[in-house]
Amino acid sequence: MAAPCPPPPPDPQFVLRGTQSAVHALHFCEGAQAQGRPLLFSGSQSGLVHVWSLQTRRAVTTLDGHGGQCVTWLQTLPQGHQLLSQGRDLKLCLWDLAEGRNAVVDSVCLESVGFCRSSILAGGQPRWTLAVPGKGSDEVQILEMPSKTSVCALKPKADAKLGMPMCLQLWQADCSPRPLLLAGYEDGSVALWDVSEQKVCSRIACHEEPGL
Repeated sequence: MAAPCPPPPPDPQFVLRGTQSAVHALHFCEGAQAQGRPLLFSGSQSGLVHVWSLQTRRAVTTLDGHGGQCVTWLQTLPQGHQLLSQGRDLKLCLWDLAEGRNAVVDSVCLESVGFCRSSILAGGQPRWTLAVPGKGSDEVQILEMPSKTSVCALKPKADAKLGMPMCLQLWQADCSPRPLLLAGYEDGSVALWDVSEQKVCSRIACHEEPGL
């Protein structure tokens, strides 16, 4: 018996137009920067970040910090007025958007030309943790921010043959202060890392293709 067809997607409430190139990253924000009015950040293939008001359905401003290279990841910090953008120019930019500003106040140079998106672990404190693809093809670099201090490099054992990291997610369980990292790899497996111990807690083969 054939599997039932999935239901069609719902009709959109509205459509935002004007990026002039394909969109590769999206991020919603309801923090301080939004001031009670939800915002949507979109990163385009042309290297621009558009900040959209979901109330007026128009672009509030456009950020240009990646030299025309595709923007692949966007994330706001808990304070709401700072934005991280990652691009194919091997640069991760920290933007100050408070009080109408749109300036890059800091940046991190990346050493991987892959498509892996970074991840943060921030609990509203001045210091926060950043996971980025590392210099080695199968390596993940953990940094303490904003000092950019290297915490460790997470590298699977040589015989694991997981390939490049394709997606990252830092998180922390409610019952433990130890940071954890979920990493999806090129071989389709997902590994759970204990960042403090720099070791894999568990790994499961989930997909026949690279995990995204």
